[in-house]
Amino acid sequence: METRFHSVADLEAYRRQLQAVRGPDRKIVSVCAGTGCRACGARGLAEVFREEIAKSNLEVELRVTGCQGFCERSPVVVVQPQSIFYQRVKAIDVPEILTETVEKGTAIQRLLYTDSDGRTYEREQDVPFYRHQTRSLLAFNGQIDPDSIDDYIAVGGYAALGKVLQERKPEEIVDLILRSGLRGRGGGGFPAGVKWQSCRKAHAADGIRYILCNGDEGDPGAFMDCALMEGNPHLVLEGMILGAFAIGFPGQPKGYIYVRNEYPLAVERLTRAIEQARRCGLLGKGILGTELDFDILINKGGGAFVCGESTALMASIEGFVGEPRAKHIHTAEQGLFDKPTNLNNVETWANVPLIISRGLEWFTSIGTGDVSKDPWGGSKGTKIFALVGKVNNTGLVEVPMGSTLRHIIWDVGGGPPPGKKFKAVQTGGPSGGCLPESLLDLPVDFDRLTEAGSMMGSGGMIVMDESTCMVDLARYFLHFLADESCGKCVSCREGLAQLCAIVDRICKGEGREGDLELLKDLSTTVQTASLCGLGQTAANPLLSTMRYFEEEYISHIHEHRCSAKVCKTLIRYVIDDSCDGCMACNAQCGTKAIQGGKKARHTIDDSLCTRCGVCMDVCKRNAIHVES
Repeated sequence: METRFHSVADLEAYRRQLQAVRGPDRKIVSVCAGTGCRACGARGLAEVFREEIAKSNLEVELRVTGCQGFCERSPVVVVQPQSIFYQRVKAIDVPEILTETVEKGTAIQRLLYTDSDGRTYEREQDVPFYRHQTRSLLAFNGQIDPDSIDDYIAVGGYAALGKVLQERKPEEIVDLILRSGLRGRGGGGFPAGVKWQSCRKAHAADGIRYILCNGDEGDPGAFMDCALMEGNPHLVLEGMILGAFAIGFPGQPKGYIYVRNEYPLAVERLTRAIEQARRCGLLGKGILGTELDFDILINKGGGAFVCGESTALMASIEGFVGEPRAKHIHTAEQGLFDKPTNLNNVETWANVPLIISRGLEWFTSIGTGDVSKDPWGGSKGTKIFALVGKVNNTGLVEVPMGSTLRHIIWDVGGGPPPGKKFKAVQTGGPSGGCLPESLLDLPVDFDRLTEAGSMMGSGGMIVMDESTCMVDLARYFLHFLADESCGKCVSCREGLAQLCAIVDRICKGEGREGDLELLKDLSTTVQTASLCGLGQTAANPLLSTMRYFEEEYISHIHEHRCSAKVCKTLIRYVIDDSCDGCMACNAQCGTKAIQGGKKARHTIDDSLCTRCGVCMDVCKRNAIHVES
């Protein structure tokens, strides 16, 4: 039950009350209700649990949580206090879970996770996907109800804020973040402390400084920020309030969270969290009885990828078209509404309460490099990655900075599916680079990825096997970025269009002598002449695939062959002698390219075939294959 806190002492007393009735032996059924699990029926599953618990005499709490990370095994259910982990749970399983597991403490074997080697795991912490992670930011995603501020307070939430308001000065917090070496998790890797320091020092005649949170997250396949906003919104809010105290107090700090409109659940949970924090005296006038006044508004973005860039985001909040501007004056000095502005992304803000509550030594002990003398000197803390693609265990992965690609993909992700061979991994989203098998032991941090021709980005990680054509992959991301370009820069607008045209030709088997050199020269021009990060990094997928997979480009240009058998104009579908004339493929072919009668071997008219692949999907004898 929410209560208003008039002082830090009130908050701590309330926390003790909550913890007194929440012992470690409580029976709890946690149902993951992140976006991924909801798409697999988690909301309905939670309702069935609620109904069955009401019918029974069991003393058990149902807790509907945020994303627990193991999205490939949705819906996920964890039963406490034994930490029994169940995956792909259906409504029909609910009565048995309550009877056998909650009441008797017995695990249901068919619902447990089994790895590719046939080993079955009962406890959540023993499942390899979780065991090989270091969960700090995501630690409470599966333990608290994101709609309950009481749950957050009970696990230590807002303790860092209380500690700071009682014991620390704003300048001390800025210095702490500076010495921590915390670097922005949104992609650029800029030291957060340097940015905070610049914003605090910037002249503000009326005392107004803006504290912004970037929750736009436009990378395809990335959902790290989404999971934090959905699963632990108060952690993000607490980070922003601490930032407001450090950067804007005394004064008039004002806050905005910029969230893409495609994240309705994140918007819903953030809105509720802000309302709860206001009612409890943690936002608004006189926070916890001090002189700190700070409130946060939510601004919903229209889904433009370029609005992840700082100045485009600020233009969007101001009501203008989301276009970047030249940073002759840094946004820390003159940003939103021409006021000093500090912008960090969701994951960066979420780190702040942890650094303050657990201490500088804890944070700097994790990761790479030495930041004691230079905030650019390393990559500290953990990083959340969205591990997707051709890998057994897809989902959210949190590991220390400096973990190798091999550790993330094999130890946590379980490696490629059976029968598939690893080919490459793309890090950093559509503006990132593709790294080959020879770099699997590369430590993942800001600097090493950049040296290898990729980038950290916001944390997308796409695993590819031998069925991926690297030329086609570069073509896809170039088109994505060309479509998302705001068009303000000629170099970005026209340069990306020309890169797309050249790579399109190559994928069609119409490549020319000198195309590779032309692509490299044009990429350099786009990189150096573009105004914002979209254009400056847009050529990364192209340049990295040319660097590590040049033979595929050469094969496309000179041999008119696609070794991955992906590029449609460079492949043909053929039917071999094992065809028994069942007519299944003939019936499904929309262009009537498949010819032949019943019980006779069929053939494919290449001039009519669109390479859609439907015939391969329906063939029961695997008689259809692709030639390049």
